[in-house]
Amino acid sequence: MIRPVHSNDAQALLDIYNYYVIHTAVTFDIEPLSIQIFKDKLNHINADYPFIVYEDNNEVLGYAYGSRFRPKPAYGYVVESTVYVKHTAHGKQIGTKLYAELLNLLKQTDLHTVLGVLTIPNEASIKLHERFGFKQVAYLKEVGLKFNKWQHVGIWQLHLK
Repeated sequence: MIRPVHSNDAQALLDIYNYYVIHTAVTFDIEPLSIQIFKDKLNHINADYPFIVYEDNNEVLGYAYGSRFRPKPAYGYVVESTVYVKHTAHGKQIGTKLYAELLNLLKQTDLHTVLGVLTIPNEASIKLHERFGFKQVAYLKEVGLKFNKWQHVGIWQLHLK
């Protein structure tokens, strides 16, 4: 079931996120986040943008949200989309279901453009974005240093209106 995030989801979401921090380059956080930092982030995002979770048998298996792309006022109609699925729950279409619902929620706002900002290579995330009509609009070489290796970033864009 997909539902809005609750504050008591924070630890389950943090556990999902910190796995990716520790084991992958899909996020550029280097150290695991604390529960307080993650709760602050969750509350900040949820105040202005959709933030949803996928729950099955009372277990949170993934989450998705929109967040501000950049702080300058002219970017006010652009949102960055994010989705994470518990690493043990891949292959169940959870990310696809979350993304479909997130995009549906974003289309109900006055937002104009959604951006997916992906560490490259990441074939699964690229396929997810392109399944929903996102088009690659940028490729940034060596913009993040993680695991002592320069990481590349691609940006995929979808117009909502």
